Amino acid sequence: MATWHVPLTAEALLNGCRSAEELEQIQAHMLKTGLVLNTFKWNTLIRRYANSNEPEAALILYTQMQTQSVPRNTHTFPFLLKACSNLSAFEETRQIHGQVIKLGFGSQVHATNAILHAYTSSGGVNYGRHLFNLSTNLHDTVTWNTMINGYMKCGEIKKATELFKMMPTKNAISWTVMVSGYVQAGFDIEALEVFQKMQAADMKLDSLVLTSALSACSHLGALDQGRWIHEHINRSGMKIDSMLGCALIDMYAKCGNMGKALEIFEKVGNKSVHAWTAMIFGCAIHGQGREALSWFKKMKAEGITPNQVTFTAILTACSNAGMVEEAKSMFKSIIKNGHEGHTSSPTIEHYGCMVDVLGRAGLLIEAIDLIKRMPVEPNAIIWGSLLKACKIHGNLELGKEIGKLVIEMNPDHGGRYIHLANIHAAAREWELAAETRRKMKAGGVSKLPGCSTISVNGIVHEFVAGDRNHPEADAISSIWHQIADRLKQEGYKPVTTGLLLDLEDNEKETAISQHSEKLATAFALIHTKPGTGIRIFKNLRVCEDCHAVMKLISKIYNREIVMRDRTRFHCFRDGKCSCADYW
Repeated sequence: MATWHVPLTAEALLNGCRSAEELEQIQAHMLKTGLVLNTFKWNTLIRRYANSNEPEAALILYTQMQTQSVPRNTHTFPFLLKACSNLSAFEETRQIHGQVIKLGFGSQVHATNAILHAYTSSGGVNYGRHLFNLSTNLHDTVTWNTMINGYMKCGEIKKATELFKMMPTKNAISWTVMVSGYVQAGFDIEALEVFQKMQAADMKLDSLVLTSALSACSHLGALDQGRWIHEHINRSGMKIDSMLGCALIDMYAKCGNMGKALEIFEKVGNKSVHAWTAMIFGCAIHGQGREALSWFKKMKAEGITPNQVTFTAILTACSNAGMVEEAKSMFKSIIKNGHEGHTSSPTIEHYGCMVDVLGRAGLLIEAIDLIKRMPVEPNAIIWGSLLKACKIHGNLELGKEIGKLVIEMNPDHGGRYIHLANIHAAAREWELAAETRRKMKAGGVSKLPGCSTISVNGIVHEFVAGDRNHPEADAISSIWHQIADRLKQEGYKPVTTGLLLDLEDNEKETAISQHSEKLATAFALIHTKPGTGIRIFKNLRVCEDCHAVMKLISKIYNREIVMRDRTRFHCFRDGKCSCADYW
């Protein structure tokens, strides 16, 4: 217990407090010496700590306020509940909710909103909805926004959408909550649809909603929409701060325009580690390993400290460019004293990147040795990366062992079954391949379908492998037959080795002709002018056959085709790909 040798007021003591531990000591001293504060000063101090890095101190203060029987008023609880929100303190929220009602403040809208926010921030969204339903006469726009945001945060997208539609009056925050919530949940098309409706409602677009919309454009490869947002920022005279600048860099890089990403980067003042990392990651997904290393060196020269995401980006760049020795050197530097003190130690993501580097280079035994030396238990993602490498490099025995392991670790992942079944098929173990598929079906597991998006005239079109429900399915099928004839004239032969061998050859050819990126390409050839570039974004890694087809189409139709698959960009031009067939 600290000792104070000079007379101090209670307010002076509490204002000088530096930690929650010291706060408890001061509280004990106040009780012993009889120092007191009035309600206004207690509230001021509670507000101070609720907004600080130690919000638990606000709860300690409130407990002492009760002990000293200090009257509480309407200003006491909002900041106290804010502290509960910051701490995700569900039980404390329930207790304070009870006291709000007991003291007669439950009929005030700002108290209701504070309780609702605390519930939805601490995992009590159902309690929040119960309060929302009981207090219909107290609803204002903040009440609706808080409840919708709570549903979004806990993944209840459908309920959030239903409330948003029911909302009598929407403000800019209401629309922003929906756009950002959809993006965080992976509903990027829906996010852009709401964003467009927000514009139609003549709502002001601030940096927060624009950042979220740019993120949706990044995920979808919606370059046209991203460009429009950038133009809007310029027209409105909005300052491109670090957050907005980083979002623009990320959007242009992930939409395949590294030149524009660099232009934005150069204009951003006080470049944060996030802006540098966005540039490095942009180089990584474009297969520009040397450029990524160059940016990394420039970043360090500027005195910017890399974070864990930065190291993941640079290792990904090495993997996509086949730069094994550079990746090893970087990984060793992370281990050795946290790369000159920049980070603590390699994360599981860093180990995953290194396993991918080694596996794709055919260094399978070295990759296994690294996995065995990991300080944490390897997850199914790391083993799954090595499983794909086994298939690529023909190590079928090792692939079968790893395949069984990853299915045990992640029995609900359809892709794992498919990889193992294909390895059995490649080993001509037909019955085992069929048995793997039967287990997958019996377990109710389905493979994530291939899905490709393409933006034409500002509208994002989505295609799913084998889907005949598209409004222009007949036209797409017709032009694909024409494309197939041209491909055969160029000597094209379908690459069907990646398919299970329980299909006849003609069935295999039909199956691969319905891959989503081929449907998207056919659609683009129908709706764009000759010579126009085609940009496709796919949720899975491009298969060997589609890769070969895109190279030929780029040559036959004189089209540049830019495709971003799950891991990287492929730029097809004049029969060649920027990845040099290493992916």
